[in-house]
Amino acid sequence: MPELPDLVVYAERLAALVAGQPLERVRLFNPFVLRSYEPPLSAVEGRGVLGVQRLGKQLVIGLERELFLVLHLMISGRLLWRPRGTAPARKVGAAAFDFPNGSLLLTEASTKKRASLYLVEGRDGVASFDRGGIEPLDATEEQFTRVLRSENHTLKRALTDPRLFSGIGNAFSDEILHRARLSPVARSQSLDAPAIARLRAACRETLREWTDRLRRQTPDPFPEKVTALHEEMAVHGRFGQACPVCGTRIQRIVHAQNEANYCPTCQTDGRLLADRALSRLLGTDWPRSLEQLEEHLAERRTGTPQADVHAERSREPRRRAAKRPR
Repeated sequence: MPELPDLVVYAERLAALVAGQPLERVRLFNPFVLRSYEPPLSAVEGRGVLGVQRLGKQLVIGLERELFLVLHLMISGRLLWRPRGTAPARKVGAAAFDFPNGSLLLTEASTKKRASLYLVEGRDGVASFDRGGIEPLDATEEQFTRVLRSENHTLKRALTDPRLFSGIGNAFSDEILHRARLSPVARSQSLDAPAIARLRAACRETLREWTDRLRRQTPDPFPEKVTALHEEMAVHGRFGQACPVCGTRIQRIVHAQNEANYCPTCQTDGRLLADRALSRLLGTDWPRSLEQLEEHLAERRTGTPQADVHAERSREPRRRAAKRPR
C-alpha cells in the first residue's frame, strides 16, 4: 500500500500536471470503485483543479465550487499518467480522469477490488475521511508521546494505526523500528522517555529521507512504479538477508496478511520473536535465540541433529585416549 513518502510524491507530481486544468470527465471502467452517489460524478465535469493533497493514505483532488475527489489506492491501486483519452488495460482498469494535457489512469491489479473513489462537497465532507492520526513529521515531542501512550499496543500496531499516526504502513513501520532499535512487539505504554525520543526521531528521519529519495528516483513527469519493496531498505522485504548494520539475518513474524521484519541483534537483543503460526506448530522446537536458529539451520544442511554432533565431539577425546598404546 502506498504510504506517506509515496503519496507525497504522487500529490506533488499530480499537482504540477493538473493544477489549474479543468477536469473534463471521469470514465469508470469498474463501477464498484465509485463509493458515493451524491453529488453525482458528472458534477466534476469542467471544474478546474485547485490543488492536490495527501490525507492519511488518501489523495484529495480539490476542484472548483468546493468539490473534492477522495481517492484511496489501498494495497494494489496505482496511478498512471498517459496521453489524453487513453484507456487502461481491461483487467486492471478502474477509472480514468481526463484533462486537456493528459489522462490520469487508476488501475488495480488485485482480484480483490478495494480501491475507492468518493466525490464529496465542502471541507466537512473531506474531514469525514480523516482518521484522526497525528502527522508524524509535524508532531511535537509532547504530542507524539501522548498519542503513543494513549493505547497499549505493540509498536508495530501503534505506528500503523491511522487513528494514532497518519500515513505510516507496513513497510515504513519496519524501517522506523529498525532505525530506532526497538522491537516490533514492544508495548507502547512500556517505553521510557529515551526510547520514545528515539522512535520519534526515527519516524521523522526515515519518512523525510525516503520522501527525498523517491523524489529523486521518480521519473518525469509521474511515478510509473510505486512499490513497498526497495533494495535500499534495511529490513522490510529482506527476510533471510543480512542486516546492513550488523550482518545478522533479517527475521520476520507473520500474522494474517501482515508481517513484521526485524533484526534480532539490533532490535531484540538476539531473541527470536514467536511467529503465531509457526511457533504453535513447532512448539518446543521453535528456536528462541540466534544460536538455536543457527543450530537448526546447520541440522538442515547436514541432516544431523546438532545434539548428536555435540555428543559425538564429546566422545572423540575418549576414543583417542583408548587408541593410545599403553
